[in-house]
Amino acid sequence: MPPSVAPPVPSRPSSPSPSASRRRTSASVVLRSVLEHGPVARSTIARLTGLSPASVTDYCSRFTELGLIRESETPRRSQGVGRPHVPVDLDASRFVVGGIHVAVPHTTVALLDLRGRVVAVRELRHKGADGADADAVLARAGDALAALLARSPRLRCLGVGFAAGGWVDRDSGTVVEHPLLGWHEVPVRELLGDRTGLPVHVDGHARALVNAERLFGRARGSRSVLHLFVGNVVDAAFATNDEVHHGPRSQAGAIAHLPVPGGTEPCECGRTGCLQVELSERTLCRRARRAGIVEGVNPMHVVAAAAAGDPVAARLLAERAGAVGRAARLLLDVLNPETVVVTEVGVLHREDCLAALREGVGDDRAASVVPSGFPDSVLAVAGGAVALDVLYRDPLAASPEAI
Repeated sequence: MPPSVAPPVPSRPSSPSPSASRRRTSASVVLRSVLEHGPVARSTIARLTGLSPASVTDYCSRFTELGLIRESETPRRSQGVGRPHVPVDLDASRFVVGGIHVAVPHTTVALLDLRGRVVAVRELRHKGADGADADAVLARAGDALAALLARSPRLRCLGVGFAAGGWVDRDSGTVVEHPLLGWHEVPVRELLGDRTGLPVHVDGHARALVNAERLFGRARGSRSVLHLFVGNVVDAAFATNDEVHHGPRSQAGAIAHLPVPGGTEPCECGRTGCLQVELSERTLCRRARRAGIVEGVNPMHVVAAAAAGDPVAARLLAERAGAVGRAARLLLDVLNPETVVVTEVGVLHREDCLAALREGVGDDRAASVVPSGFPDSVLAVAGGAVALDVLYRDPLAASPEAI
């Protein structure tokens, strides 16, 4: 095991006792209050959460022992008579989580602190004889994560989050099917766990990003959130009352074959105009190559061409963003979320694409649609957010001594 491994963060038990469930929920809301409001007084946490001051003090003491929070160096004077309040805040200097995101062209490996900020990152291109072979990809990712940890020996790793597109089963830790990678029933949790010696948590990237936005991004405080991810893979995730919907074997969010009105791209399923084949980055880059704008398959080259003044590149990006908006409108009509977060390359980097997206959604709901809060680190954050979600849902499990 790497020398910087912290005690494991176990997965949530499937059938906790009522008292254990209440304790975990209370611990979670206290740590979330510190995350969202810190530095914050314990009395304020009690007011925000509805817990008793004694309970808040007890949880804060436990979190301090674990190294998750610390007292602020500057006490705040109370308005009445008595000792100054000593606020508490997250201690983001001790612990990290590993994040691994496998995309079609590359794998992103990162370390994130407790605030979801990227501490270190490395990108591994899929190339060579093994291409995107699952065993080889996961082995390289595990080795890259160990190398990042070795460069930061004072940081202790609480666990690894893994995210990818396609059909990912959180409970079994398996990529059930990822057609673009050619992965089928890949036991990611087992393979990465054996490689790293760390606890591994697995989820689909759209669901991972819902949790990231809910914890650290633009969906804080929203009662319901829809996340639409548009890359080479197109999928969605929906959260309500702080819970992401998974469905049986975590198959919720599969929207690749929703029909796009007026679509012209043939899909391997035999139909024409399916959502993923119409909106994927592969299609964008193929259209850009056909127009002589780029030579490769990197959508950021299309963004760069538009920024340099190429009108065709700008038009391709805006048209794609508008189509994403119309797709989002279909999901809005069904789910009616309070907030819609979109991860799409044009929307993340260009105001005209964001305007086209909102126009596609429609004026009545345009204000509820926002781009991802992580424009420069979305894939790194997706992987790490899987592990951070586990931590913030059950923070006392960060160490067996805390139970």
